[in-house]
Amino acid sequence: MAIVGGGIAGLAAAFFLRDRAVAVTVLEGSPRLGGKLAICEVAGIAVDEGAESLLARRPEGTDLIGAVGLAGQLVRPGTTSAAIWTRGQMRPLPRRQFMGVPADLDELTRSGILSPEGNARSRADLELPVTARDGDVSVAGYVGARFGGELVDRLVDPLLGGVYAGRSDQLSFEATLPGLARASRERRSLAEAAASLLPPPAAGQPGPAPGPVFTTLAGGLGTLPPALAAASGAAVRTGAMVRGLARVPGGWRLTVGSARAPEWLDADAVILALPARPAGRLLAALPVAAAASALGEIGYASMAIVTLAYPAAAFGSLPEGSGYLVPAVDGRPVKAVTFSTVKWPHLLAGARQAGRRPRPPGGDIHLVRCSVGRLGEEAVLQRDDRELAALAGADLAAATGVSGAPLDTRVTRWGGGLPQYTVGHLDRVQRIRAGVAGQPGLAVCGAALDGIGIPACIASARLAADQVLSHLKSVAGTELGAGRD
Repeated sequence: MAIVGGGIAGLAAAFFLRDRAVAVTVLEGSPRLGGKLAICEVAGIAVDEGAESLLARRPEGTDLIGAVGLAGQLVRPGTTSAAIWTRGQMRPLPRRQFMGVPADLDELTRSGILSPEGNARSRADLELPVTARDGDVSVAGYVGARFGGELVDRLVDPLLGGVYAGRSDQLSFEATLPGLARASRERRSLAEAAASLLPPPAAGQPGPAPGPVFTTLAGGLGTLPPALAAASGAAVRTGAMVRGLARVPGGWRLTVGSARAPEWLDADAVILALPARPAGRLLAALPVAAAASALGEIGYASMAIVTLAYPAAAFGSLPEGSGYLVPAVDGRPVKAVTFSTVKWPHLLAGARQAGRRPRPPGGDIHLVRCSVGRLGEEAVLQRDDRELAALAGADLAAATGVSGAPLDTRVTRWGGGLPQYTVGHLDRVQRIRAGVAGQPGLAVCGAALDGIGIPACIASARLAADQVLSHLKSVAGTELGAGRD
């Protein structure tokens, strides 16, 4: 049994196949495991340079963390309040909203995110007749029809941009907001549909009931991949690029390594846990043209994470909230900022316990994580690391007033790192799965399919593991049956 890809989906699939009398080999083309989960050090503090949190309210992620023995490492954020930096001011992100779609229009008005005209237009949602949609539509098309374009630009787009680095006028409403899409079919008002998906406000509070939306691991989410690999019992190979996949009697043959020195590995079943286009290239040699074509249609956005370390005194006072988002219409290169040591107070505490005294001597530092790059803005990412860090620092200073140069910086680039769930994405996924289903012993999983968050990737890994396990059991049963005379 072979799994191609050693990111969170591939490693989770290997873990789900443990203790099933299946020998599993994970083949990762890069020099390390983990995909978008990785740890680096900034100013002596270990921080995530990829995904830094996961949804706590979706169980797949926390359940898997518990299963590998890391439940005791789960930590809650110190704060969950965030802001939108728009129209020249920092404005509170409404608490009763679902990915920017407001559930409380009075709270939206109080936030000051929209102009008076934008607030007035948003209230039309309560009176408008049902907005018909025939098949999939863009987020901007549907939400804009209910609330107006200003709400899309200044609230929905920055929230979706923080997840996909994409554009709401291209992203699929059905694929990126499936729960809201379902709820919207049952209610005329989209605000009421959003409210139906939120927990009721706590007594005397305007926002959702207490309980963390996100969580992380004390050592960083980048500690999860090696723990998964160890717990899976799989044979793991890095630097093992799979360049070919072919059907052979009894299973599959994978071509591994360079064209000059290829290696062939036979497997009775294969899971492709790869980005869309590499997976499509491997499928191109099989009679699954529709699936390969659909994978090739899934585009990707590039982005960079710029982590900056400042002395606490540079801020004057502790930054409020976990961070802020920036709408694309405001023309800023930084699209999202996380005040890492405010959101995750354990970072500094852990550094001290480990004996890594933060600089400057006798004082604390604050780590700030800046996300740069949206779809269509790749030119900004062509700057070198020093320029990109300076650009992020200048944007941060304009928003927060932080003064002076950072003590340390780290630029991590994720070229082509975020799949784009554009209009028609669910149809593409259906074509992919239908094509692969016709190849017994082959399955696909990963962020390109059903969700780019960690829990969604884990769910797709479990589905793929179940599919190949069912095939292997079927083959074993057939062989046993053939031996009974």
